[in-house]
Amino acid sequence: MRPMLNARAFTIDADAAARGAAQRRAAREGFAGATCGTEALDLVQANLVVLPAADAHDFLLFCQRNPRPCPLLAVAEAGAFNVPALGAGIDLRTDLPRYRVWRRGELADEPADVRALWRDDLVSFVIGCSFSFEWALLAEGIPLRHVAQGRNVSMYRTSLPTEPAGRFAGPLVVTMRPLKAADAIRAVQITSRFPAVHGAPVHLGDPKLIGIHDLARPDYGDAVDVMPDEIPVFWACGVTPQAALEVARPALCITHAPGSMLVTDLRNHQLATL
Repeated sequence: MRPMLNARAFTIDADAAARGAAQRRAAREGFAGATCGTEALDLVQANLVVLPAADAHDFLLFCQRNPRPCPLLAVAEAGAFNVPALGAGIDLRTDLPRYRVWRRGELADEPADVRALWRDDLVSFVIGCSFSFEWALLAEGIPLRHVAQGRNVSMYRTSLPTEPAGRFAGPLVVTMRPLKAADAIRAVQITSRFPAVHGAPVHLGDPKLIGIHDLARPDYGDAVDVMPDEIPVFWACGVTPQAALEVARPALCITHAPGSMLVTDLRNHQLATL
């Protein structure tokens, strides 16, 4: 496994390792909910894309060309299902609450365990998740409605295209969080320090300008209300590769289910830039 974060070495402390392991153990034992707002909110969470080696090169290029929605944290060797740089004992086949299995670009299943599907030619991509920067927003006193209401974050397909790589292409997917104007300005400043987990917003304000016509009907996740004194704020989302899968149509792909992330043993502040 090769860490993608400027080759920096990260120290994992005992408390973070214990809580990360507890979250992954809960997934193995049947927890199937969203990982936002969990007791491990201060730990780095990640999206997952697993592809046959024949498709891995093009997908790596897709991530490199689209770093906002696809910030790579790690890429595993073919057949490997552990990522020791992100946490001891991680098993990518069992440690997410829910997976999605795609065949020829069509969603085929949403299992809780993918061990039966694992092959020696599968390459795993671990991608940064906006749940990580939510810790920083909450630490600054910026309220997040979906966390307060115990819901998954709202996610939408936009009219903004990604940059293609081989067969991989498609629309940018975004998350939305409604914020008051002053909080939105502060959120831009805070999340700009976290490029490894999507960085600053890609759009603020009128959703129609990016092809979203009804905030009450997200493509993924749960809807939340936008109050009259709030504006919708949109960040690039790690579900974007799932939209690209519908275009690329690989024979097999395994991803996280939206909102069901890999909880690592790293702390979110370790990803912040100076």
